[in-house]
Parts: sequence; C-alpha cells; structure tokens
Amino acid sequence: MIRPANPADVPAIHAMIAELALFEKAPAEAVATVAQLSAALFGPSPAVYAHVAVSPAGDVVGYAIWFLNFSTWRGVHGIYLEDLYVRPTARGGGYGKALLRELARLCVERGYARLEWWVLDWNPARSFYESLGATALTEWVPYRVTGDALAALASSSPSSVGDQSI
Repeated sequence: MIRPANPADVPAIHAMIAELALFEKAPAEAVATVAQLSAALFGPSPAVYAHVAVSPAGDVVGYAIWFLNFSTWRGVHGIYLEDLYVRPTARGGGYGKALLRELARLCVERGYARLEWWVLDWNPARSFYESLGATALTEWVPYRVTGDALAALASSSPSSVGDQSI
C-alpha cells in the first residue's frame, strides 16, 4: 500500500535515510535529525512531501520524498523526487514501482509537466527506471554550491562590469 506519510512515519523514514546514505557510500553526509525531518514534512509551511510504502504486515518498507519544481518553458510545476528508497528485504515486491506510479499519478492529476530525479551513475536501479520509461539526461550537468563555497558566494560583493559573470 502506498499512502502519504504521517508524523508517526518520520522515525522509520529517518532510519531509511540513514540506510540510503550508507548504500550511496556517504553516511557521514546524512546529518538531518528526526526533528528537522518532522518540521520539514509537517511544520506550519511544508514545502517537501513524502509517501510511504507499507507492507501487508503494516511496516513502512519504503519512502519517496519529493517537492515541487517549476518549468519556465512549460509554465507549470513538476515533481522533483529527492529520495526513493525501498528496504533491501522488500525489494522486488513492487514497492518502488508503486511509489513512482503514485507520483506519476499526482503529476497527471495536477497537470504537472515532469517527474524527475537524479541517480548515481553506478546505481543498478538505473535499468529499473529505464524499464519504466525514464530516460537519463546526458546533456545536463548538475551543479551544487554548499558549505564554505556557499558562504563565500553569499558574502561576496556584487559583481562589477567586466567580471566573469553572465
């Protein structure tokens, strides 16, 4: 069963985020707390959403965390899938496909143009995503500013004429 997450699901989602970080070989980078996750999902102005996959026994065995993005070219929102994770013991049970199906259903129902996400180039799930009709974007290169570089950019002086800015 796939359903929107509720506050009682946050500890299970948090635990699976740690599992995902371990799988992605970056456990030290997953520093979000249960309180932060709860506030982001269920605080006064949530801008991030979650759905969970629940086993017949009632256990939360997977999750999808997502938020809205926007296409200036299409003039409508889309869904950006931040995380999709199914516990190893539940893989092969259709939970990942069901989570993606639910997000695709939301896109169609709401008139959103896209459902998109990033996948590590070594992740074996890429063939699963392609079997569902997803295509890898090869001409777009993701960029990120974080940590000290983010602080430096935020505190830099406005660029002057002749600077290397666009």
